[in-house]
Amino acid sequence: MSTTQTANKTLEATLAPPTRCKEHRLQHTLSEYRDALDDAFDQDCTTMSATNDVVTPYNLPYQAKDALKSYVPKLHNTYNAKELDDEHPLRFVNRAGKFDSDSSREYEICWNVPQPGRGTNFWIPLRRNPDQQELWDDLLDDESSTKVGELRLQKHRKTWTLHVSVEYEVEDTSELPENPTRVGFDIGESMLVTGCALQHDTPTKPLLINGKEAKRIRKEMFTTLKRLQERDASEWRVEERFSYYQNRLTDIIEKASRESVEYAQQFENPVIVMEDLAYIRESLDYGKYMNRRLHSWAFARLQGRIEDKAKDAGIPVRYIHPQYTSKTCHSCKHLGYRPHQAEFKCKNPECHVSTFQADINASANIAHRVDPWGESLPWKQVGDDSPQDGSRCDTATTQCEKSETPS
Repeated sequence: MSTTQTANKTLEATLAPPTRCKEHRLQHTLSEYRDALDDAFDQDCTTMSATNDVVTPYNLPYQAKDALKSYVPKLHNTYNAKELDDEHPLRFVNRAGKFDSDSSREYEICWNVPQPGRGTNFWIPLRRNPDQQELWDDLLDDESSTKVGELRLQKHRKTWTLHVSVEYEVEDTSELPENPTRVGFDIGESMLVTGCALQHDTPTKPLLINGKEAKRIRKEMFTTLKRLQERDASEWRVEERFSYYQNRLTDIIEKASRESVEYAQQFENPVIVMEDLAYIRESLDYGKYMNRRLHSWAFARLQGRIEDKAKDAGIPVRYIHPQYTSKTCHSCKHLGYRPHQAEFKCKNPECHVSTFQADINASANIAHRVDPWGESLPWKQVGDDSPQDGSRCDTATTQCEKSETPS
């Protein structure tokens, strides 16, 4: 018998171009909200009561005031914010989530925009994200269990974007299925995603998603923004180019994460396994140039999108310790080395693996390390995992035996 658990996601929609009157009212509400936010933050409001005393006089709908009362204390108590930028979105609590749907209209969905006072709200059409149509339909279904959370309205130049947080039910993936197929994913720079499924402990049908385009975009973004700043370009111009490159990278992340989950779905009872990279930024130190390249890539962002899509598909996700996954032979568990970025060599003369594709080897090791019975693995602290030329001996962990024959 399958059980369910709740998941959260943010739905996105763009407001249809508003009339001049509606544009003026939207802009006035946004400006008033930001003034109230700055005022409450400057007065160091750390409780809902103190925030309420500050924001009450402002001409805002109650849904925005209630959002401020919850948000401002978090800025001080949770986020430890020192200052605020000028681009905060207009936030509403869930009671602002009133929508109407009619398939006969050009814009099927309309949103009832909250305004201060009685009878002042107005409707505005939405262009929803087509990739999220199913969740939008569930949100508008009175019998659905999908619930509205916080709403955020953001203006970027002439475009208004609405983000709606929703809570919905998905299949419970806290327990692994019987006889799972472990699917390891190695996230990297040169090879964006390398997937490898283990069937009878043998690597099967590997997936390779090249990271060349993402690498090129990041390099181009860094160079372009640096030149704009050196020329003292206007702030909106810098922001526009930054958003342009971020949108392109987001598109790559979405496609790669979707392809990764579809790859896992082809196997029976899949379990996705990835490295725990929580401290990768603190541990990386390959010099200024390499650090900038590696730190600019959102490893966790890609992993998060894979996990989100896996949860929607009912696929469990597990994380393992990352050390030595790229320098251990997936077959004999002896330590090897990487003479080149894409090549792994095993030092064990008795192993049938002499040379192997390095990223596939790493993803197979990642898949191997998950314990389907839920028992902990006795990992020890070890050194760095940078590519080695094989000229020096490596220290082994409890899972990695040193070859009796030296390299």
